[in-house]
Amino acid sequence: MKIYTKTGDKGVTSLIGGTRVVKYHIRIESYGTVDELNSYMGLIADQDITQHDKDILKQIQDRLFTIGSSLAADPEKSKMIIPDLHLTDIELLEKEMDAANEKLPALRHFILPGGSNTISYCHIARCICRRAERITVQLAEESFVDEKVTIYLNRLSDYLFTLARKVAHEQNIAENQWIPRI
Repeated sequence: MKIYTKTGDKGVTSLIGGTRVVKYHIRIESYGTVDELNSYMGLIADQDITQHDKDILKQIQDRLFTIGSSLAADPEKSKMIIPDLHLTDIELLEKEMDAANEKLPALRHFILPGGSNTISYCHIARCICRRAERITVQLAEESFVDEKVTIYLNRLSDYLFTLARKVAHEQNIAENQWIPRI
C-alpha cells in the first residue's frame, strides 16, 4: 500500500464517509489539531517521567486517536463504526489530577511555562489542547460533535497543566511563578 494517493494534490481531501472538503475546512482543522496534540503526547511520554505517567499518556494517545476518528467522519454520511469515548475516559483524567493535587503544594500564583524540557512540552501540549477544544466547539456549532469530545479536551488541558506541576514537583524543579509588576 502506498502512503501517497495524489488525491489531495488540488487542496481537497476526503472525510470518513467519502465527503470531499477543502483542506482548511474546520473539520480538518479540528482533527489535525488533535493529531498535533497526540504527537506532543508522544514527546512527553518519551521524557524522563514515571512509568505510571507514561502508561496514562499511552491511554490518552489512544483516546486522541478515537477523537480524531470521530472528527474525521462525516456525521451524515459515514457508515463506518468509529470507536467512542466513555465517561470513564474523562473520569480517569479527573482521578489522575486529584491524585497529583494531593501531593502538590497549593496553587497561589499563575505559573509561567518552563523549568525543564518536559515541563515545557506539557505546557505546549496544554496550549495545543486548548486550541483543539476551541476549534471543536466551533465545529459543533455547525455540525454534530459528541459532547464528550469537547469535555475530554477541556479536562485534558487541565490534566496537562497538572502533569507539568507534578513533573516539576517530582524532579524538584521550582515552579516558574508569575509575580506581576505593580
